[in-house]
Amino acid sequence: MTSTTYRTRIAGTGSYLPEKVLTNADLEKMVDTSDAWIVERTGIQERHIAAPDQATTDLALIASQRAMEAAGITAKDIDLILFCTVSGDQPMPSSACILQNKLGARNVAAFDIAAACSGFLYGMTVGDQF
Repeated sequence: MTSTTYRTRIAGTGSYLPEKVLTNADLEKMVDTSDAWIVERTGIQERHIAAPDQATTDLALIASQRAMEAAGITAKDIDLILFCTVSGDQPMPSSACILQNKLGARNVAAFDIAAACSGFLYGMTVGDQF
């Protein structure tokens, strides 16, 4: 067995959930379903809903700022922005470039990876090659 050395590391993490919460009880009022039915099949009890004026990059900006704070870095320290999503703001420009601008991260490579659930793994692999 050969071992592989990875250069990529997670220096800090950040997250953000929109304030509006939609519960299964809320859904029961809208469609023919029940909390028990939803939980049994999905495990989901509630979901957070972005405001109409919140784009994916707005959510990512807050999460990114929290991750940078946790890592003790600033936008000037970033080398690469990989935005792994299938629900970006728009097709062009990429969400990574929009986030790059919002963060004020200059002279940084930035691009999207649209790989659905496996996007994180592809992102880590691409990041390791950078």
